[in-house]
Amino acid sequence: MAKKETKTNAMRILETMNIEYELRTYDCDGFIDGVRLAQTLSLPCEQVYKTLVTVGKSKNNYVFVIPVAEEIDFKKAAKVVGEKALEMLPLKNLTAVTGYIRGGCTSVGMKKKFKTTIQEDAMLLEKIVVSGGRLGLQLVLSPDDLLRAAEGEYADVIVTK
Repeated sequence: MAKKETKTNAMRILETMNIEYELRTYDCDGFIDGVRLAQTLSLPCEQVYKTLVTVGKSKNNYVFVIPVAEEIDFKKAAKVVGEKALEMLPLKNLTAVTGYIRGGCTSVGMKKKFKTTIQEDAMLLEKIVVSGGRLGLQLVLSPDDLLRAAEGEYADVIVTK
């Protein structure tokens, strides 16, 4: 008998909102970076997005969803959320703040709602891939559906190459 898949907060929220998604699973013993994850799933890096949690000078947290091979531009991101400056949330605080662990963090279903920004390039894609809320679990869904579920906005927040 197959093991029943335990649903994550993100999956439950998407289903409650009648948002279609595809579940992709992979074997892992711990965190793997997004580029390796894309290779593991045989997907282009441009389609796989990572979720970054930051903290502003105000001590408020902000979530940014960007392609795995890109870097956040902290100046652009701070301007988008109306902060003087941003920095990454210390990893030791991630689970306490979001309810998720590194590699399993997603913008949907965190402990609290945080202002969420998705890199605007996602609008050009039919589907994007984001963490499903647990290591070894990815969600494939439309960028607009992710935006709606996360109550986010699109903006340019990555380093220009």
